[in-house]
Amino acid sequence: MKMLLTVLCLLGLSSPLAAAEPAGIARMHTFLQDVKTLKADFQQTVLDSNLKQVKQSTGTLVIKRPNRFRWDYAKPNEEVIVADGKRLWLYDVALAQVTVKPLNDTLAASPAVLLSGSNDVEKSFTVQDLGEKDGLAWVNLVPKVKDTDFENVRLGFKGEDVSVMELKDNLGNTTRIVFDHVQRNVAVSDGVFKFTPPAGADVIGDTGDGKPHG
Repeated sequence: MKMLLTVLCLLGLSSPLAAAEPAGIARMHTFLQDVKTLKADFQQTVLDSNLKQVKQSTGTLVIKRPNRFRWDYAKPNEEVIVADGKRLWLYDVALAQVTVKPLNDTLAASPAVLLSGSNDVEKSFTVQDLGEKDGLAWVNLVPKVKDTDFENVRLGFKGEDVSVMELKDNLGNTTRIVFDHVQRNVAVSDGVFKFTPPAGADVIGDTGDGKPHG
């Protein structure tokens, strides 16, 4: 489920940009208002509470507003996370297991859909401008609901694009995702976000096919 938390996060706010906004918040609003689709490569690093690296992954990301995204983890373990607008699919290739969850209001306040949702970010998060560091303009987002598995999410913007996302969970672990080769507003087929469980995979959750799973 940690992969669900990391996923993460890419698209979907609509609040207007105010002239007096701090730089980081202004860039966040502009980015989320302008981006309709996005493609990127990513490198994800997980650090424990002592900031010791415990895992590193690479993959690709595709987003299409509203509420559609696909994260393909290639190395070291193949995993796929797909939101099709109604459901969130998590496929662990090694385990041959698919978990399905509804895209409801609870997930709207999670990093999984932070940047791909259609609601204003301030409805689900308290937003704080952190200023500039290492050439990036940073913002911090703290969930307003209390029953979450994470404490906060930080977004770092370079120019017009999101460059880094950092998530800290309730155990003190930090997941850092660095985006590269970002392409915005390119043509993306809806078929990219259609997921069909592979033959033989164990399926847990409601797939919408009327059949019991799990």
